[in-house]
Amino acid sequence: MLKTYFQLDQLGTTVRREVVAGVTTFLTMAYIIFVNPVILANTGMDQGSVFVATCVAAAVGSLIMGLYANYPVALAPGMGLNAFFTFTVVMEMGYTWNQALGAVFISGVVFFILALLKVREYIINSIPMTLKLSISAGIGLFLAIIALENAKVIVDHPATLLTLGDIGQPTVLLAALGFFVICALHYRNITGSIIIGILLVTILSILLGLNQAQGIVSAPPSIAPTFFQLDIAGALEAGMFGVIFAFLFVDMFDTAGTLVGVAHRGGLLDKDGKLPRIGKALLADSSATMVGAIFGTSTVTSYIESASGINAGGRSGLTAVVVAILFLVALFFSPLAGSVPAYATAPALLFVALLMARGLAELDWDDMTEVAPGVLAAISMPLTYSIANGIALGFISYAAIKLLAGRAREVSIAVWVLAVVFVLKFAFIG
Repeated sequence: MLKTYFQLDQLGTTVRREVVAGVTTFLTMAYIIFVNPVILANTGMDQGSVFVATCVAAAVGSLIMGLYANYPVALAPGMGLNAFFTFTVVMEMGYTWNQALGAVFISGVVFFILALLKVREYIINSIPMTLKLSISAGIGLFLAIIALENAKVIVDHPATLLTLGDIGQPTVLLAALGFFVICALHYRNITGSIIIGILLVTILSILLGLNQAQGIVSAPPSIAPTFFQLDIAGALEAGMFGVIFAFLFVDMFDTAGTLVGVAHRGGLLDKDGKLPRIGKALLADSSATMVGAIFGTSTVTSYIESASGINAGGRSGLTAVVVAILFLVALFFSPLAGSVPAYATAPALLFVALLMARGLAELDWDDMTEVAPGVLAAISMPLTYSIANGIALGFISYAAIKLLAGRAREVSIAVWVLAVVFVLKFAFIG
């Protein structure tokens, strides 16, 4: 039955290989069950409830991707978007976490509608590669500054805004050790390098008396504090359209890029280099975002870590189904997740940030009309503490520089429209 449903013979794979691939993918992305609750708890959300929401949203998203789209791609709350949700939308802009969840849900609905329509390919293809790469890199830089702050490697300063913290503190040293270990294990191709680094720092902090163990296994925490607590009406009344667009934009293009990249690595693209059933894959992603908002977590997206499972032989949706099952099993490890301090997850954040920042290296550095808007978009995200601002400045500068350089024809209609919209937003809303 599994062979028939997932077309294993046609894809040249086996049940055993798919299971191994699923376990591999889960181990490379399981860090999210520790990191996401820590980040979202800064908004006032119940950490235990967010832990459950993270596992459930990841399981549902991966199940839909596996059973409906038949791709070996796993989903979970996205890194970067969870930080934007917390530190920008709630803590800086002043919206409630309920309204922020409402904005996430609305972005999922819009994404779902776009995934149904034929215009999805036009929208995805109309955004220049420069902005796609730089926005991904900018999100990485945004994560980096949050990671360094969580580890207290950098602290605020009245004159210079930021300065070096007390790097002699035990927690800072443990965070540094965790980062070094993750990088070294990744270089050695050790599966689960990130989660190993997180658990190592957590265990050492407990042994040194810096943190208390809360156990390992128990029944899942209550989901009640965040379940169906999203405020859709409040998000609309508060005029969170810029926030909704940021959630939508990043999710849509990050998902499309991840799907194509992972599928290419697995030889799943067709003869024209396109992804078959991309509509189903995008529907799976957008549905997972809506489910995640209902349960109480930030935007759910496809994970590039799925490439590890593909490298292990995964070729069908059975790989994603295995990941979904393991996320449900993880529900019973909430005490372990609750024992992880922020400085233990900081190394994971910083490592993911470095992986995302590589997009800047792929810009055309011989063309200033491409480099300038790209770098501006990237550095604006951490410096303004907002992914939305970085996106806006990237589009505006891209259109303006191309126009003044006499290369306006290279700018798509979609980019012109968005650039004008962002200019109007800054002029009349701020």
